[in-house]
Amino acid sequence: MACNFYIKKNIKTGLAPIFVRVRSRILGTDIKLSTRIEVDARRWNGAQSSANALANFRATPDGEEIFTKLDAIEKAINFQLDQGVNLANEQAREIIDSVVFAEELAKKKAAEEEARRKEEEAKKMNLNRFIDEYLRDIKNGRRQSDRGKAFAPATIVAITQTMTQFKGFQKAKKRQYNFDDIDLEFYKDYTAYLNKRNYSINSVGKCIKQLKTIMSLAEAEGYHHNAKYKDKRFKGTRVDVDSIYLTREELEKIMAVPSDTLSPGKQLARDIFMIGVWTAQRVSDYNNLQPEDFHTTTKRWIEDIPDPEHPGQTTAVIKTKEITYVDIRQQKTGAKVSIPCSTELKAILEKYNYNIPHLPDQDINRYIKEIGRLAGITEEVEIESTKGGKSTLERIPKNQLIHSHTARRTGATLMYLAGIDIYDIMKVTGHASPEILKKYIKADSLDVAEKLSDKYDYFD
Repeated sequence: MACNFYIKKNIKTGLAPIFVRVRSRILGTDIKLSTRIEVDARRWNGAQSSANALANFRATPDGEEIFTKLDAIEKAINFQLDQGVNLANEQAREIIDSVVFAEELAKKKAAEEEARRKEEEAKKMNLNRFIDEYLRDIKNGRRQSDRGKAFAPATIVAITQTMTQFKGFQKAKKRQYNFDDIDLEFYKDYTAYLNKRNYSINSVGKCIKQLKTIMSLAEAEGYHHNAKYKDKRFKGTRVDVDSIYLTREELEKIMAVPSDTLSPGKQLARDIFMIGVWTAQRVSDYNNLQPEDFHTTTKRWIEDIPDPEHPGQTTAVIKTKEITYVDIRQQKTGAKVSIPCSTELKAILEKYNYNIPHLPDQDINRYIKEIGRLAGITEEVEIESTKGGKSTLERIPKNQLIHSHTARRTGATLMYLAGIDIYDIMKVTGHASPEILKKYIKADSLDVAEKLSDKYDYFD
């Protein structure tokens, strides 16, 4: 019994295929097949000259790789011959290919096993398990937003809260809902449950919208084919909320509250809130500014001014202006905005040498309401809200409505009332469209009337 490996005698240079001849006198076997392995002909022929030359070639990286496979072929074939198997060409070919293409076959097998595993997982997957995996994936970064960005911490919290409501609904119903159960009947039951819990119409809308997102992702990944959740009646409703903004006079009242009547925490809360006003950013951005976010540049231009030595003539002079601005990469959207620092903002920043301490958002909310009370911003504001599916009107002291996000609304509204172009405001706030920004601006009818009167002679 023997396996003899060789290349054709007429090939002296270049790559040559290695053949194997399998012979067994006892079994009457005599097969010649290509191993599908190639070798440098000159090196192969040189290695056949002596035992030392062969040993040296086998010790090289290329030789070791080739002979590892040839030795494995010989071992596998000899095993079959030892078992008394009179190999045919097809059997020998299978043995050779199983050795030569072992890596490719292993990858193919692994891919087939992974496909089977996913198929089995798909059979086992249900809505609640998908939700749990989705929440885990957005927290560890395996899933990203539609913009290809990691989910912001605040967004993760909001999504988790909406899914908690869904699980609470299932507990109340004493049943587990699966993909195919999400239909209009479910929608009616779920919204009724949320309304009974006195949720606002926007909160109900967020719960429905997030569940639709989950269903859409699961459908795209092949876990279900239920399209009933796409019915136009299966929707998350949203209404514009009567949020307040602060006028410049009210901001001045807040800043006029004597610092010696405020605790250090309240002083810091006021300053951070005012940073939010003058940057018009979300609290997640204006409450986390670092010294490296601020930059100063000098603008230079040429201006013609009257020449004091030559009446009626002008002379060109170089004017300069120092501009301080802050660069912010918004956590929620990933958008980068650059905001010039106003005189009011620079005064606060210089107070802390541009290194503003952080204060928990809940502390800002609590303290700024109290500061608003001390500033006398206590007139009652009529607020319309929808809870439990019912619209109600409430009169609430204005200071109780001030919170961290009021700073952003105030900043955007004051820029609008100052006559700044809506598209320039968008560059500061990072809003994606004028429509969204217009809903965001909270100027009341009197403010708008005063703005129009100041801007146009038509109303004089």
